Amino acid sequence: MQENFLSFLADNLQIFISYTGFANVTWQHGIMILIGLIFIYLAIRHDFEPMLLVPIGFGIILGNIPFKDAGLQIGLYEEGSVLNILYQGVIKGWYPPLIFLGIGAMTDFSALISNPKLMLIGAAAQFGIFGAYVIALQLGFDMSQAAAIGIIGGADGPTAIFLSSKLAPNLMGAIAISAYSYMALVPVLQPPFMRLLTTRKERLIRMKPPRVVSSTEKIIFPIVGLLLTCSLVPSGLPLLGMLFFGNLLKESGVTRRLAETARGPMIDIVTILLGITVGASTQATQFLTPASVKIFSIGALSFIMATCAGVLFVKFFNLFLKQGNKINPLIGNAGVSAVPDSARISQIESLKYDPTNYLLMHAMGPNVAGVIGSAVAAGILLGFLG
Repeated sequence: MQENFLSFLADNLQIFISYTGFANVTWQHGIMILIGLIFIYLAIRHDFEPMLLVPIGFGIILGNIPFKDAGLQIGLYEEGSVLNILYQGVIKGWYPPLIFLGIGAMTDFSALISNPKLMLIGAAAQFGIFGAYVIALQLGFDMSQAAAIGIIGGADGPTAIFLSSKLAPNLMGAIAISAYSYMALVPVLQPPFMRLLTTRKERLIRMKPPRVVSSTEKIIFPIVGLLLTCSLVPSGLPLLGMLFFGNLLKESGVTRRLAETARGPMIDIVTILLGITVGASTQATQFLTPASVKIFSIGALSFIMATCAGVLFVKFFNLFLKQGNKINPLIGNAGVSAVPDSARISQIESLKYDPTNYLLMHAMGPNVAGVIGSAVAAGILLGFLG
C-alpha cells in the first residue's frame, strides 16, 4: 500500500515537473528574457521611452516564460487564451487607430500651420521608408514584407504595427520591436548624423519666430487635412481619420472632455495593451530567426536614412531661400514621426552651439508633418500591395 502511494506520488511529481518552466526552458528563452530585462533597464535607468519600453519589455518576459504546450490556453498564440484575445487588437489593427486618436488630441499643429513649407521636411524624411523597402527586397523579402519592414524608417510604432498586420503578420513582432527600439534610441542615433551633415555656420541659423495661429485656422486644419490626405490615399483612412478627428476634438473647444479622455485614459489603456501584447508576441520560437536579424539591421539603416534625408533636404531647400528666411538644418532630423523626441533633439543640439537659439517650436512643424507623412506612406504601400 505504501509502495503504491509512493509510486503515485512520484508519478504526479514527475508530471508536475514536466509542466514547469524549468523543464521546458531553452537557451532561446533565456536570450529573449534578457532582451526584455534590457528594455526595462533602458526605460527606467536612462528614461528611454518608458511608456513604451516598460510594457514591451515586461511583455517579452511574459511571452517567453517556457511552458509545456498541452492545450492549457495560456500562450499568446493559443486560440482562445486571454493573451490571444487581447492580441487581436494588434493583428486586426484595432489599437493603432486608437493610438492615433490620442496623438491627434494631444498634438498642436500650430508650428506647421504657421509655416506650411515645413511639411516638405516631413515628406523628405519618408525617404527612409522607401529606401528600406528597396534594401529589404534586395535581401530576399517579398514585396509585402519589404513594405512592412520599410515603414520602420518612419519611426512610428503604431503605423508599423498597422501596416505589418495587413501585409506581413508573421513578421509583426520583429517589426514592432525594431520600430519601438529605434524610437527609444532617437537621442543616440540622430545627433551624430546631424553634426556630420551640417556646418557650424548652418547650426547657428536663426529662424523667424512662428506667427500666431488663430483658433479658426486650428479648427479648419484637421478638416482640410482629412479631405486632402484621405482623398489622395484612401487606404490611410483608419490612421489619418482618427488622427485628425482627435485633433478636432482638441481644437474645437466644445469637446474638452472627449479630448481629455482620448489623450489621457484611453491612450494609456491602449498603450498598455499594445505594449504588453506586442512584447509577448516575441516568443523565442517565433522571434529568434535570421529574418529578425535582417529586420533589425534594415530598421537601423532606414532610420538613419530618414534622418539624413531630412537634414540634407533642408540644406538643399536653403539654396532657394533668401537670407533671413533660411531654415536651420538641425530641424531636418525632426521629419521622422518620433514626437516629440526628435524635435527635442533639434533643440538640444542647437543650444550646444548657441544657448539662445531655441528651435523646439520650429522643429515641431516637421515633426508633426512626419506623423502625417508616415501614415500617408503606409496608406500608399497598403493601397499598392494590400
